[in-house]
Amino acid sequence: MSAAGPSQGASYFPSGGSAVEIAATVGVPNPRFIEPVTLTGAHATVEPLAREHEGAIREAAADGELWKLWYTSVPAPTKTSAWLDIALDMRERLGAMPFVVRDKASGDIVGSTRYFNVDAANRRLEIGHTWYARRAQRTAINTECKLLLLTHAFETLRCIAVEFRTHWFNHRSREAILRLGAKQDGVLRNHQVLPDGSKRDTVVFSIIDGEWAAVKAHLRWLLERPSAKSR
Repeated sequence: MSAAGPSQGASYFPSGGSAVEIAATVGVPNPRFIEPVTLTGAHATVEPLAREHEGAIREAAADGELWKLWYTSVPAPTKTSAWLDIALDMRERLGAMPFVVRDKASGDIVGSTRYFNVDAANRRLEIGHTWYARRAQRTAINTECKLLLLTHAFETLRCIAVEFRTHWFNHRSREAILRLGAKQDGVLRNHQVLPDGSKRDTVVFSIIDGEWAAVKAHLRWLLERPSAKSR
């Protein structure tokens, strides 16, 4: 698996520190902690989200009418443009990096995911806003995308922790996060008020840098098993 793009390799850290720390030391403007990057595996490619992906995002969300799951943030067809605006605004103002997920076998975009809640000073970020078209669910695509994103976070960005958060009632998501090898940190009660007025309890998980080697081996094992394509 490879990472191709402006942030490939260890160029963020020529002297062993973070890009933010190095910039502060030499008195230059802080660079982005996360630069646009394309991550490529055997089953999927994770590409930076762009305006031209709007139609493909709409089609992917329509496979399973994913916006009808009340505990998710998948855009309805009439709200795809606004969803895209928000995602790209998060990238420009908050240092997030939204992606589309492309199925390598078909070439189709089958979902989206994101680095966000970026804390560059403490080398932490969250992976979330993740969803997949119904045809891509329970396949190797999600496992591989998490491996690609976590590898980039821990080995290129030198993160010390990566978080995952999900709605208390999104039981499938909670099970999938635990299956990756993340540990549950706790539950944020009444964490958010959702558009329908309901209050969201958020379950927080994380993987820390000392756990990464074991988690990486586990994810590779999941992908190499003969049944990988059916997961």
